[in-house]
Amino acid sequence: MHLQDKYTELLRNYIGDKGTIYFYWKGRVALYALLKSMGIGEEDEVILPAFTCVVVSNAILYLGAKPVYIDIDSDSYNTSLQNIQKLVTPKTKIIICQNTFGLSCDIDLIVNYARSNNIYTIEDCTHGFGGNYNNKPNGTWCDASFYSTQWNKPFSTGIGGIALLNNMQFQNNLEIINKQLLKPSFKEEKMLRALLFTRKNIITPSNYWMLLKLYRWLSKNKLVIGSSGGDEITGTNMPSDFFKATSKTQIKEGIKSIELFPILLKLRKENATIYSEVLKANGKKYVGEKYRANHSFLKYPILVKNREQFIAKAETAQIELGEWFCSPLHPVLENELYKWGMKATNFPVALHISRHIVNLPTDTNNIEKVKKFILDTIVDIL
Repeated sequence: MHLQDKYTELLRNYIGDKGTIYFYWKGRVALYALLKSMGIGEEDEVILPAFTCVVVSNAILYLGAKPVYIDIDSDSYNTSLQNIQKLVTPKTKIIICQNTFGLSCDIDLIVNYARSNNIYTIEDCTHGFGGNYNNKPNGTWCDASFYSTQWNKPFSTGIGGIALLNNMQFQNNLEIINKQLLKPSFKEEKMLRALLFTRKNIITPSNYWMLLKLYRWLSKNKLVIGSSGGDEITGTNMPSDFFKATSKTQIKEGIKSIELFPILLKLRKENATIYSEVLKANGKKYVGEKYRANHSFLKYPILVKNREQFIAKAETAQIELGEWFCSPLHPVLENELYKWGMKATNFPVALHISRHIVNLPTDTNNIEKVKKFILDTIVDIL
């Protein structure tokens, strides 16, 4: 069996047997291809949460369309149909339904509303692979969906993206567009293999923070392959090498990673339950019971009084803490958001959460260590 066919078959265990799967260099490339296949262009509007990654907005802006941001719910960290309805105009062409930290929410209501108003939907499953919403796999609700297999995603290939096209009226367009994909260079594949080796064999809790800071600096300055190069987080012009296909290295790594995925998914849910119990017992904000069945817990979000001080304590305690989303358009600074057509004060819930949120690791095998850290810093948690 061809490697890509084997990879596709393994993905089908979690995505289901409907729709067509396509592979890309990054998840944002998959989103861009889907938007383009749906004919998105000048003056079109795309609704998306004001609590996301800047690369999602960029995929819209690269096509000349307008991102229309919407505030989120403080409990689910997702948006709601009620909020969306307020912003729909005759120019609205697509609604992006985001799965945040592993949770889908209201997606059935949003999809039904969109279909009745001739609006297409794309599910942002960059956090949601392997999860379900009301017993239906994440990614199968909308006209299309895109997934990420980058660092710290449900399963990782270093970097990588997947599209699932469910509305087959766009298949011909998408396949024509995909013919324009650039091929990763030998240097890029070699660098990716080196980064994967480092991640698996060199990073430890004791050097995690040091190497993370180094990697982010190198990535920002385009000295290594990273989640976001300098061009993608400083402006809205599409990099010349953006539209890139997947590589054999990513396919091979995907096959190895996804075979271990069931163990990882089980661990995440078990650890999340422990976090919820500890936070609830101490009167702190936790992920409510009504969300548990639909939550795959890629990350466990908590709010803290002073994020900088809390992160410093985590670094000292050697806790691998995450920082999604430290801005309504992560990782753009608040005073730079205007470049992406956003005024943060228009989204008070997203702004407040982005100023206070950190993410507990759910893939840890040392849950007692993290639990102790939570209890030691409980006065710092909201």
